[in-house]
Amino acid sequence: MAAHTTNVPDLELNNGVRIPQFGFGVFQIPEDDTADAVRTALEAGYRHIDTAQMYRNEAGVGEGIEKSGVPREEVFVTTKLANDAQGHDNAINALEGSLRRLGLDYVDLYLIHWPLPHQDKYVRTWEGFEELLRAGKARSIGVSNFQVEHLEELARRTGTVPAVNQIELHPALQQTELRAYHRAHGIATEAWSPLAQAAVLSDPVLTGLADKHGKTAAQVVLRWHLQLGNIVFPKSATPARIRENIDVFDFELADEDLEAIGKLDADHRTGPHPDTFRG
Repeated sequence: MAAHTTNVPDLELNNGVRIPQFGFGVFQIPEDDTADAVRTALEAGYRHIDTAQMYRNEAGVGEGIEKSGVPREEVFVTTKLANDAQGHDNAINALEGSLRRLGLDYVDLYLIHWPLPHQDKYVRTWEGFEELLRAGKARSIGVSNFQVEHLEELARRTGTVPAVNQIELHPALQQTELRAYHRAHGIATEAWSPLAQAAVLSDPVLTGLADKHGKTAAQVVLRWHLQLGNIVFPKSATPARIRENIDVFDFELADEDLEAIGKLDADHRTGPHPDTFRG
């Protein structure tokens, strides 16, 4: 496993592409603030930016990358397909729009944002993704919010295993069964809402571990994600918080710390359930 000078490790995806394990999310950052936030993150050592068509800030991401002066090949860029753009041709056309807004020739990772099983389109959508992968418009392709049954349907009907499944994952929703499926099938786990929208940060177990390690509760949770092997990308538009979040490579949680956090799993979601979410 290689490392950047920022100490952020890379993980190898199932197609050989390497992804920084720690990234920067831009969900809910307004378009006008996105460029400055991305530039701040890149200056702080982040090399992985996660956006989506539905976030409506892809242009700001592209502007922030350009203004940062960091070479394009050093920045791993993810975007996600909008829910109303599912289907083979729509998925292809939607990425062309993303590339125009981002000002890029390719993305490093393109994800189906939600399975939307009621639409019954995600298999055809994935076939469009496979074409984009072959064309070099996306260096790797994956999914987000897919359950085991959705992943198995892709395995039955298509030829490419997703490189990534990006799922809600935090101490109150640890997704043990789904993560085990990922490990067994070579799918990397990415965590969205890694801090449960701050809902878990006042938990006595986490505040106690923060005191023990001289860190914040948020830093403890982010370190937990890394030691589980998750890819994680906290979001903030505040420069001090952006820098604080990535300052998690100078300590390590002990086995008993990990065990204590493991007991916080309550199957509690902050977002919608993939089986019932309708976009």
